[in-house]
Amino acid sequence: MKREGRENERKVGYAIRMQNTAFTRRFLQDGLADGLDEVTIMHGWIMGYLHRNEDKDIYQKTIESEFGIGRSSVTSLVKLMEKKGYIRRETVPGDARLKKIVLTSEGKATAIRVKETLDNMELDILKGISQEELQTYFAVVDKIKSNLDGQKS
Repeated sequence: MKREGRENERKVGYAIRMQNTAFTRRFLQDGLADGLDEVTIMHGWIMGYLHRNEDKDIYQKTIESEFGIGRSSVTSLVKLMEKKGYIRRETVPGDARLKKIVLTSEGKATAIRVKETLDNMELDILKGISQEELQTYFAVVDKIKSNLDGQKS
């Protein structure tokens, strides 16, 4: 007899959702312990991206493409990050409508702390997982992503 509420346990979509929830919960817990109480995981990823690419001009459209999120979501994220003092928007010479997104000194310091938190989480995530298992995991993840991005038949 099936236990009620357990029919989703072996469904891929459910497993992805549960992994995402566990990862987010752990990031918030570890981030709080590391003094990152105001940082969401998406803010952390965006700040990390900006920090790794500080030699390039990054615009809202760049973030939309890089993270696969919509314009209105990025607009909200950028506004909140700017309000919290992590980023600033700078006018681009030659086109006053275009604004590049730049980390503030607080944003850089926070990006470094977020990276440390994520690096420590990565070590915990990989405990007991062989290189072969990890390669298999990524191969399956890539196929799932490709299937989800493909046209519905």
